[in-house]
Amino acid sequence: MATFLLIHIDKPASLALRMANREAHLDYCRANADIIRLGGPIMNDAGEMGGSMLILEVDDVEAARTFSDNDPYTKANLFQRRNVSPFKVTMGAIA
Repeated sequence: MATFLLIHIDKPASLALRMANREAHLDYCRANADIIRLGGPIMNDAGEMGGSMLILEVDDVEAARTFSDNDPYTKANLFQRRNVSPFKVTMGAIA
């Protein structure tokens, strides 16, 4: 297994789109809880959700990209930018 960091930044002025798809996104994350080590929204300067951050433990980068591609937020075209990167845990309690 390998660890990957997913950082997804919402398109500008897309909070309504995020909220309309939030429950589907959370259901998707709950259904994949076995691979998610940490996750949550990235907050913008106004204190509103403006992106997502997840740390996944999966077999390879393709599995991490597939997870990202199948996220309801991605399917709703919420993000202006998506980044999937290998990640090495050197501090903290993520096991």
